[in-house]
Amino acid sequence: MKYVLNLLACLLVSIPALAEVKTKEITYKDGDTTLTGYLAWPTEIKQGGDKLPGVLIVHQWMGLTDYEKGRAEQLAELGYVAFALDIYGADNRPKDRGEAGAMSGKFKNDRKLFRKRLNLGLNQLNKVAQVDPNRIAAIGYCFGGTGVLELARSGADVAGVVSFHGGLDAPTPEDAKNIKAKVLICHGADDPFVSQEGIDAMKESFNEASVDWQMIYYSHAVHSFTQPMAGDDPSKGAAYNEKADMRSWEHMKVFFDEALGKSDSK
Repeated sequence: MKYVLNLLACLLVSIPALAEVKTKEITYKDGDTTLTGYLAWPTEIKQGGDKLPGVLIVHQWMGLTDYEKGRAEQLAELGYVAFALDIYGADNRPKDRGEAGAMSGKFKNDRKLFRKRLNLGLNQLNKVAQVDPNRIAAIGYCFGGTGVLELARSGADVAGVVSFHGGLDAPTPEDAKNIKAKVLICHGADDPFVSQEGIDAMKESFNEASVDWQMIYYSHAVHSFTQPMAGDDPSKGAAYNEKADMRSWEHMKVFFDEALGKSDSK
């Protein structure tokens, strides 16, 4: 009995406490376009204390939603300062898949504008006083997964990027030479929207540029596997997969420990 109690005590001590979180919206501009992002941070930050690693979040094709805000809060609980940026603009929120396709297509077809909006979001995160500018990563989902790779290809000063079921195509694959970040790609093994040719092209460009990259495949997972709002029918090509969601989140945390260093709250 004494052994069991000691074991339970050890287990309880080893479980990290989640930080309490504060949040706020941040409005910023790209010319005449108003952008509204969402900042989350742990309340345990002490005035004059050590700065914390930051994580930029790039939304999926429906724009900035409660999904990305929830991810920002999850990251803040782990001890990161997280900022979910806005690519489309505060007045541009797709109402359905048709509008989402058109809006995301606008940025996929104009990578210069896409990169500009990505870097504007990164600048907002860098402005947060508690953020260590040398310990910043970016994560993105679907359209946002494409986005974090574009951010890296733009030469942005980030330590790591994580693409969750993102597109891997690059109109200018030679821009891989600009990548300074470590790269983690979390990919559904059965994703019908990313071709093997696209994967091979990405690998080739990254290898030629000596990018530090890794790619993890999740069995039986299709596109959007981290998103409950994608439904549960893999035959549609996009569906939630709980195992892949949980595993990819844990893989991200291990990746962050390497790229950013461990956060005190984890």
